[in-house]
Amino acid sequence: MKKFKEIKPGDSIKEVIKAAFDTELDVNGEWGYTKELSSLIKGNEQTKQVEHTLATMRAYIEMNMTLEKEDRYGSINLNEIKRKEEGNFHKVSYEISAMQEDEYAFFINEYKQGHSKPDFDISDHFKRRKQATLIREVTHWFKLL
Repeated sequence: MKKFKEIKPGDSIKEVIKAAFDTELDVNGEWGYTKELSSLIKGNEQTKQVEHTLATMRAYIEMNMTLEKEDRYGSINLNEIKRKEEGNFHKVSYEISAMQEDEYAFFINEYKQGHSKPDFDISDHFKRRKQATLIREVTHWFKLL
């Protein structure tokens, strides 16, 4: 299993999000690797969406933005698989699927060029795509304010 570097604590999470994604989120704290380094968010009816967005941003930073071009992953998708609530803390586990950018581009191009041809083996195409997909599980800690 490939190991990705954690984002180091200390920099303002708001500033990193603004610089990396040109968006503003009302969050503070850290990147949620442990309970002590929780991401601080305001609890409301959109809590789960904010949690998912923040976890997705963390995954993109770890798996794409901080890596050399040839090592970057694309097609990064997160699905919540487990949630534990402890008072005002949420411990959320996500399954992340991703594919190295070069491989993903190859499969997209192969599909675009071949899907309408009678000899295109779509089952084989998607089987190979699945085999090329990295699946990892991560935990993200949130503290609701």
